[in-house]
Parts: sequence; structure tokens; C-alpha cells
Amino acid sequence: MKNVIVLYEWLINKLESRQTNLGRIMEVHGPKLLGEAYQDPITSFTLFQKFSAQHPEASPKLIEDIVVITIEDALKHLSQGDDMLIYWSILLKELSVIFREDPKCILDTTDKSRHGGTWMPGAILNIAECCLLSTNHPRKQDDSVVITWRDEGYDEAPVNHMTLKEFRENVMRVANALDATFSKGDAIAIDMPMTVNAVIIYLGIILAGFIVVSIADSFAAKEIATRLRVSNAKGIFTQDFIVRGGRKFSLYRQYFKFDYIYVRVVEASKCKVIVLPAIGKGVDIRLREHDSSWKDFLSSVDHLQRPNYYSPVYQPIESVTNILFSSGTTGDPKAIPWTQLSPIRCASESWAHNDVKPGDVFCWPTNLGWVMGPILLYSCFLTGTTLALYHGSPLDRGFGKFVQDAGVTLLGTVPSIVKSWKSTDCMDGLNWKKIKSFASTGEASNVDDDLWLSSRAYYKPIIEVCGGTELASSYIQGSLLQPQAFGVFSTLSMTTGFVILDERGIAYSDNEPCVGEVGLFPAHMGATDRLLNANHEEVYFKGMPNHNGMVIVLSPLSEKQLLVRKKLRRHGDIVKRVVGGYYVVQGRADDTMNLGGIKTSSVEIERVCDRADEKILETAAISVTPVNGGPEQLVILVVLKKGLSCEPDQLKSKFSRAIHTNLNPLFKVSYVKIVSEFPRTASNKLLRRVLRDQIKRELALPSKL
Repeated sequence: MKNVIVLYEWLINKLESRQTNLGRIMEVHGPKLLGEAYQDPITSFTLFQKFSAQHPEASPKLIEDIVVITIEDALKHLSQGDDMLIYWSILLKELSVIFREDPKCILDTTDKSRHGGTWMPGAILNIAECCLLSTNHPRKQDDSVVITWRDEGYDEAPVNHMTLKEFRENVMRVANALDATFSKGDAIAIDMPMTVNAVIIYLGIILAGFIVVSIADSFAAKEIATRLRVSNAKGIFTQDFIVRGGRKFSLYRQYFKFDYIYVRVVEASKCKVIVLPAIGKGVDIRLREHDSSWKDFLSSVDHLQRPNYYSPVYQPIESVTNILFSSGTTGDPKAIPWTQLSPIRCASESWAHNDVKPGDVFCWPTNLGWVMGPILLYSCFLTGTTLALYHGSPLDRGFGKFVQDAGVTLLGTVPSIVKSWKSTDCMDGLNWKKIKSFASTGEASNVDDDLWLSSRAYYKPIIEVCGGTELASSYIQGSLLQPQAFGVFSTLSMTTGFVILDERGIAYSDNEPCVGEVGLFPAHMGATDRLLNANHEEVYFKGMPNHNGMVIVLSPLSEKQLLVRKKLRRHGDIVKRVVGGYYVVQGRADDTMNLGGIKTSSVEIERVCDRADEKILETAAISVTPVNGGPEQLVILVVLKKGLSCEPDQLKSKFSRAIHTNLNPLFKVSYVKIVSEFPRTASNKLLRRVLRDQIKRELALPSKL
């Protein structure tokens, strides 16, 4: 790809820009924060974004005769002004965030052991309560519709609705039932599709002071067991079946499998399973003795005088509310804890970049087992937006008709889903005229597919999103205040700062076209400061350079600057910055790959494939991106034992079955090649990057993958 992006661009006019969430606060606060440098939301967006990243705590006053060389000193001086407006204090007023005890400040940098500082110290709240109350939001009333949904197979039936009052009562009943079943503080897993009940359970767990353990419903038994063990979960909510495309797939029976195989390791039999029905009101399967049905679980509080009322459990803002998982390069997946800061972060980005607001209907086919599930949930409930859920496959026309009938205004996608829609023509004839914008994440987008998608809604913009579970957000995005081109990113997300590093760890100059690894500025509100089963310092900071060129500009009208030196945070993406300011994410710096929107490691796939056939000596798993863009494709290279032979197609079938059974049925093997040996370093380390480059040169990707 050349260093110039020449694609279809979506443009917004100045009048429309002032009506967006971000444009509105820029018009109010921009002149105060940026002085005469402020012009309008479009012209001043880049300056405002940089300001939000450089001044996380306070807007600057002119400081005379001062030289500052550490971020601690810089923020100390910047926080001395009175009544200073700052980005995060503005955002907290825009979102439905209610503190039981207010934070002492936005950011405390006195603890030098914490790279990004301590955010909102002293704050006490319950973030689930913030999602349930109407008192803190002028357009979020008890009779407001907060969830709309439809079950697969009922395409001609009216769309279902639930008001905020009804939703709150359901969540509080679950919270009471949890108290009757578990001990306070227990970790409780959710392994089911993202249905209305799954969302109710999620917030009920947090409202009652428990911890959600997120598990995707596509995982095999071993992967479920691993996550239960790592999180020390005491219970799990699941369904008897998953219904997709008119077919029923057993979900509850996975627990029989890991009971039998892994009970001595994870003590799975001690983990209480609560089973919800996929269809109708009753569970259509026989349960184990110590498990219970959804109906019995809820009936455990029938004796209470007010079973639908619950007093929230208030906790410090740094308390863990959710454990999510992200694959590491070896061994167990990283257990990533979300605190109550994380929901504020992800909702703020949807508010700023996707312009979610009351009156909107937001739909994004996802799962609470992946980071996008909680992001979607909080992006709706903390902004007064209606959450739209389809209980079924997003690949069929039924989903598209739901988007039409529910009046969806914001539609999130994954590129592989869009590719399926386009190839099957299943969305032809549907009316998506209410959609204001699309969003896309999880994989690299294909330009042709994006053009097709945009055309479904009269060429509305597609906001590209790239981030990570450990960030509780994105670090790079699109914006409605900038021209948007297909398949690329136009800006750093609000309050985010990063540099692109060359092979020596030296940052390229701002706006210089380049390719390199991303180094994030550490003051990233909502990002993790711990891992449950790995060393956070080693994973995200060890070996990363200090960036001595990080500059805080005291005022657009002043030449005064504060030089900041701080260790950068590792994220692992290779990013290309092109002429015009657009960004392209080119993959991972390590050996982690992204398959179907799910990050996994080469080592985990190779471990499964090595055992698929006795003729195999070793395998190497890599992912490659088609030359015309689109999702990464899984390629397995094989070295056979001396003197033995095998056909690639036979191995492809065996690898597919092994991966389906032991890892994830969503992972697809696209190509298998048998080679004589693998390239290695002097220390015998496999050079997957060399293999990846060879495969890209050898294969005509559009036709062979």
C-alpha cells in the first residue's frame, strides 16, 4: 500500500457538527480551553483531541519562569488553578455517573509506582446503579424504552420493548436472588448469548457487589473450564441450548464434558450452574443435582416483601466488577479485571466518537464474553440510548429485518459479518434509512465490503474502532468531526496519546508518514493496572522506552511548554500512518493473531495441530491479510516426520476438527502448506514473521484464500 489514502470520503458540514455531542461541548468549552486558537468543531477537532490527551486533569494557566521535566511535576503545577474546566469533569456531567462519594481529584500522580497515575481517587459508587436510575439524566425516564429485542424465527412479530422501570425491577430481583445463592464478593460467570436476560444478569451481579466472569458462548469445554479455574468462579449462568439459523446447539452439556475431564483440576462440580431456557419458559434438558433452573433461581426470593427492590452495594472506584480474558502468547489466557472506571471510559468514547445519545437505538451483534459486549451495554445505559438485541444469528435476513423494524440508528459490525451479508444478498430490499452511522471493529475492514455496507443506508459513514480489552476502550478511531475513508482510522481516540516507534524504539515525528509499533502514553483512564494471572509490569511496560518528546503545551497562545518523560505502555499493534493523517493497523508485533474478531496465539493453535496426525513433526500457525484487505486468514505450515507423506487437504480437515473441538469452532483454517523445515534464529526460535512474508509473496491471496 502506498503512503497515500485515496478513497471515498464522508464529509460533515459545520451546522451538523455543532449538533453532535462532541461538537456541542466544543462550542461551549473550546474558547475557554483553547483561547483564540478555537474556531469551530471541525477545524479545531485535532487540537481539542490533543488537548484532551495532554491535559487529563486540568486546563492550563500560563505559568511563568518554570521548567518541568516530569509528568508528576507538570500535573502538580497544572492542577493549581481554580475552577478549571477539564475534559473528564465535562464528560462525567454528560454521562449518567452518580457518585456516592465524589473523587478527590480526576488524576493523582503522586504514587510513582503507577505509570498512569491513580484515577478519581476516593470515589465510591455502584456503576450498575448508574445504568438503572433516571434521576441523573434529563431524557432518561422510568417509562423510557431501554431495551428492544426480537427472537429468531419471529420476524413478522412486533419488536419487544422494556422500559427503564421494568428493566430495573428485573435487575434488582436477580440481585436479591444472587444474595440468596452465593457469598458476597464471589465471581460469577456468564456463558450465554447476549440476550435481554444476559444483560439483566450482568448488571444484577455488579449491583449486588459480585464480579462478572465473561465467557464467550462459542468456547469448547476446556476453554470454559480454564476460565472458571483462573477466575475462581463460584457460579455460572448459561442456557440449555443456543438457537442459530433454526437449529439448536447444546450449551449446558459442555459442563458435563469438563466435569468429566477436568474436575480434579478446576473442581468444576463445585461451580453451581444456573440454566436459562433458550425457548419458552422451561429448561428443555435434565439438570445435575446441584444445578438449578432460571425459574427456581428467581423463585428463591418470592418470600421477600419487595423482591424487585435492592439497595446497591457501593464500592471504591478501583474495585473489580468484571473479569474478561485476552489470549497471551502461551499458557492460560490473560485474566483482565475491569474496575468501575472501565465502563466510564468505554461509554465516553461511544458518546464522543459514535455520537450516541437519547433517542438513538444502538445494535451491535456481539457477546458478553468479548470486550464489545460490556462496551455496548454501558454505551447505551450510561447515555440514555436504547439497546437493541437480536436473539439469533446475525448472518441471516432475520437480523437485518430486526434492524429495520427496531429503527436502529447506530449499527455496529464485524467485517466478516458484512462480507457474509454481501455475498448472500440476504439484506436486499430492507429499509435501513434510519441508520445515522455504522461502526466496525474486531478485524481489518475490506474497502469494497464497506462501500456496499454504507450504501445500505444512503452512504452513511463507518467509524472504524481499534483498541483492546485491557484498555476498556479504543486507542484509535474515526470521528464524525472529520472526513471518513473506508477501512482506515482518522484520529487517536479522545484523551489518548501515542507515538509510533521505529525498530530502535525511537518515536517518529508527529504526522510523519511511517510504519512501526504503537507506544501508548500511560495516562489512559480505564486501562488496567493489574492482571490476575500475569505480571502487569512485564506484559505492558518491561522493555518499553521512555518517550522524552511528550510535550504539554501550556496555551495555544503561549510559547511555554512542559517537557514530560514517561515510560510508554505496550499495546502490540503495528500501525502505518499515511499522508493525510489516516492510520492503518497492520497486525500484531508479537505472534498473536486475530481470527474472526477473536485474538488468539500461534502457540495455542500449534499445540492443537501438532497432535492432529501422527505424521506431523511440527506446525507453525500464522495469519495473513488478503492483498485487497479484509479479515486475517489462518494458514498452517507443516513439517512432516522424515520419510512420511500426507496430502495438505487431509491435514486441513484434521486441523479444522482439532481446532473446532479444542479451541474455538469459529476459527477457520484457510490454507495448509507442507514444507521441509522452518526458519529459526540462532537460539532456535521460530521466525513466524519470515513465514508470513513468504506466504504473502507465494499466494495469490484473493483467489486462494
